[in-house]
Amino acid sequence: MKVLVSGGTGLAGRYIVEELLCAGYSVIIGGRRAPLPRLFSRPVEFAPLSLDPDEDHIEAFDDAYFFVHAALSHLPGKYRGGEGDDPGGFRRLNLDGTVKLFDTAKRAGTRRCIFISSRAVYQDAAPGTVLTEAMVPEPDTLYGEVKLAGERALAHLAGAGFAAASLRATGVYGGLLPNKWTDLVRDYLSGRPAPVRAATEVHGSDLGRAVRLMLETESARISGEVFNVSDLLADTRDILSLVQQETGCPNPLPASADKAAINRMSTEKLRSLGWLPGGKALFEQTVRQLAGPLQHLLR
Repeated sequence: MKVLVSGGTGLAGRYIVEELLCAGYSVIIGGRRAPLPRLFSRPVEFAPLSLDPDEDHIEAFDDAYFFVHAALSHLPGKYRGGEGDDPGGFRRLNLDGTVKLFDTAKRAGTRRCIFISSRAVYQDAAPGTVLTEAMVPEPDTLYGEVKLAGERALAHLAGAGFAAASLRATGVYGGLLPNKWTDLVRDYLSGRPAPVRAATEVHGSDLGRAVRLMLETESARISGEVFNVSDLLADTRDILSLVQQETGCPNPLPASADKAAINRMSTEKLRSLGWLPGGKALFEQTVRQLAGPLQHLLR
């Protein structure tokens, strides 16, 4: 079956596309421009698609049995705060444009729609709070507000013949390039000081498997629902200590961050469908693989 993936060339989208391709799905990349040749491990199709709510892209859904919406318009490298000095434009594209695509998918007869939402729908709670889908979300950023409104709009559209679910993903890491940790590793190997910070993370392939579950699980179990997608808690010291082991770099490591101040996400709801992330082993393997090609920067 064909899956239309918006934002399929993005940081999270590429992992989702690769997981679907490896599982035998045919993938249509929806975006403003076609992906570069050989960006993916297998051939993909392309359909013009944008977040402009004034555009009607129903033709992009002609051959799509499923729709995965992973696109987001934002400043490079920023999600929270990604609106810059244009909050109105950010909301118009990422909320109005998103809802327009959901509605278009339903009108076109697409059978399932999966929305890549965010941990940002949860506000900062007291340290040690476990974030669950049963909480009433109260986002404290525009990014979180837009994601939550998108979730609610999609749930409203869910019904017979149009199963819909949202995945609240935490930070996505992985081994593909460009990579969000490349600059961190490069700076460390070059002797520049590293920041002290911690965050929850999930490997992109595990996010891709969560998307597959949404496409393959009985619709009654997922439609109208939201699911947390998270795996482990890591700080910059965790990342760079693996880099140090892999490269033999003598540069000092940053201090450990206060992990107790970071609220973990419960994934029991997603695990009940059979999802199991890669955990520490996958994290360590990925960071070591990322460090290897950058050893030439060691000094």
